[in-house]
Amino acid sequence: MTLAELNNLSFDNIGSWPTPVKVVFIIIVCSAILGLGYWKDISVKQEELRKVEVEEADLKVTFEARQKKAANLEALRQQLEDIKETFGDLLKRLPNKTEVAALLVDISQQGLGAGLEFELFKPGNENPADFYVELPIQITVVGDYHEFGNFISGVSDLPRIVTNHNVKIVPRTDGQLVLNTTAKTYRYMDEDEEEGTGQ
Repeated sequence: MTLAELNNLSFDNIGSWPTPVKVVFIIIVCSAILGLGYWKDISVKQEELRKVEVEEADLKVTFEARQKKAANLEALRQQLEDIKETFGDLLKRLPNKTEVAALLVDISQQGLGAGLEFELFKPGNENPADFYVELPIQITVVGDYHEFGNFISGVSDLPRIVTNHNVKIVPRTDGQLVLNTTAKTYRYMDEDEEEGTGQ
């Protein structure tokens, strides 16, 4: 088939085209239809598939994390019970309002028992926190290092929680040492106090 014959082909009379031209034309038309279908439909579906695959991977990670938590649920429950028990034991070491006076006496007795001379023993204002109240006590005592150590150790051994802050030791002109510290003791709030603070 010559180029002139190809130029004379008419779309009005496709049935009279030579067979090789018909085959090529059908291949071109089918390719165009397939290409248009891919562009309009399949490429969109492939993009949706990619998004769903990413989402599936994220969901698998989330599922595995939750599955591990579920597998350890009994151990976590036991751990929570242990924490509650420990918290309860620590809470028992906090005095209530009526026991604070006795605790203050115990702290001063520790100092006297260690051989210290008190220059200052001044309980401060109570500072409410979450479920407890902090009571700072300004203490100034005179003695030596060994007596200071016995005092701090004795306070630490008390059945109630007492912590020492801002510990400062300075020498005096007479050769004695002065210990300045803020001892802090804590007590738990009564239910009435918790309601009053809006806890």
